[in-house]
Amino acid sequence: MYDYEQVTAFLGEWGPFQRIIFFLLSASIIPNGFNGLSAVFLADTPEHWCRVPANLTSEWLNASIPLEMRGGRQVPSRCRRYRLEALANFSALHLLPGRDVNLSQVEQEKCLDGWEYSRDPYLSTIVTEWNLVCDNDWKSPLSISLFFVGVLIGSFVSGLLSDKFGRKNVLFATMGVQTGFSFLQVFSTSWEMFTALFLIVGMGQISNYVAAFVLGAEILGKTVRIIYCTLGVCIFYALGYMLLPLCAYFIRDWRTLLLILTLPGVLYVPLWWFIPESPRWLLSQGRIQEAEAIIQKAAKKNGVLAPDIVFDPVELPDLNSQNQQSFSILDLVRTRNIRCVTIMSVIIWMVISIGYFGLSLDTPNLHGNIYLNCFFSALIEVPAYTISWLLLQHLPRRYSMAGVLFLGGCVLLFIQLVPAHLHVVSIILVMIGKFGITASFSIVYVYTAELYPTVVRNMGVGASSMASRFGSILSPYFVYLELNLKIHPNQKGRQRMEKKIQ
Repeated sequence: MYDYEQVTAFLGEWGPFQRIIFFLLSASIIPNGFNGLSAVFLADTPEHWCRVPANLTSEWLNASIPLEMRGGRQVPSRCRRYRLEALANFSALHLLPGRDVNLSQVEQEKCLDGWEYSRDPYLSTIVTEWNLVCDNDWKSPLSISLFFVGVLIGSFVSGLLSDKFGRKNVLFATMGVQTGFSFLQVFSTSWEMFTALFLIVGMGQISNYVAAFVLGAEILGKTVRIIYCTLGVCIFYALGYMLLPLCAYFIRDWRTLLLILTLPGVLYVPLWWFIPESPRWLLSQGRIQEAEAIIQKAAKKNGVLAPDIVFDPVELPDLNSQNQQSFSILDLVRTRNIRCVTIMSVIIWMVISIGYFGLSLDTPNLHGNIYLNCFFSALIEVPAYTISWLLLQHLPRRYSMAGVLFLGGCVLLFIQLVPAHLHVVSIILVMIGKFGITASFSIVYVYTAELYPTVVRNMGVGASSMASRFGSILSPYFVYLELNLKIHPNQKGRQRMEKKIQ
């Protein structure tokens, strides 16, 4: 397989055939950008407070919610209210809060009548739909984590299926899974149903991404392959990511937003007749005539004359022998060289994934407009991918990877030293950190794909991607922990004491 590029060199690097493959496969990544991070808006938690029946005077209605410390200031509690029975008695006796009644002496209770939610900036999310707040606030990050569990499963399964059944078949099958189950989510009747479907969507989302990535890497020549893996796939992913806050800004209802994000997947069905199977994979399976036909069509499309026989079975005896071989996940650790590659890939991918998804999911908690913050988080990926492409062109892979990871890590650590009131500085540093982490994500795909041989390449990329998902599964709970720490610890201690007394 090492002479494949030499054998097909007559096709050229950037003919009509390569351009079609480049743009169609890149375009197939766009839905991954807005579907993969849709939870930023679908599962965000708006401001909320306990619902209080309107059988109280206006004074007691306004004073029915106790204050708590959050974010360094006193704000109405999200999960507690003054005991309604006591308030009703005070109201009936025409007593006034603060003047006649010391509110600090009034007992508190949970939100027994449900919650009221601010309709700014959302009309509805899954949080408001199924009251995923207070004692149930763990369900929202769990939904996102289970999506990444699906990504974890898909990373592993897609590699095995793609190496066995072909890149193209798995690409379109998993695109169908992502689109179909996202559509079913729109009609979810419970949080459990939504989350179960979200897990399956995660499986399809990563599977078609990896399949498209490897398919393009195996069809395109070396020079174009680097551009495709960095500027092509990644910038089209960022384009989809940028469309997410744009759609969410105009569509504030989660069901309608999810429907709008799902429908574009149907537009990719005609691509089946334009995207071929990977000739490299066909050769690795001993299907030489099918690979020959694809190359002959490519030559005709590029307007070049192809040899009568492109892949001579006599000159490729190793391919025929490989047709009888089967490869498993154990082949990624069978030899010392491949084992070292696998171990290092697993570690690097895990570190990058924690940083990338942690920063992306935390954009609603940054100061300023949530839609602009999400857009900037997506926009910063474009220069990150561009710089990563330049680094891959002019520097060794190891130095490129180490440099961008060092940049991202140092900047994010430095945020801890920025005073709390310098909001703009903090946001700028977050975006620079996102720049470094995103650039490393782009480089690691190319680096990993080039290190593995063809027969286990998709399995190797899939296994590395699978390992990174352990970090992404935990990332929603880093955001969850941050939000809970914003409540002053003394306030939380007082609330726990009141619960014990009650």
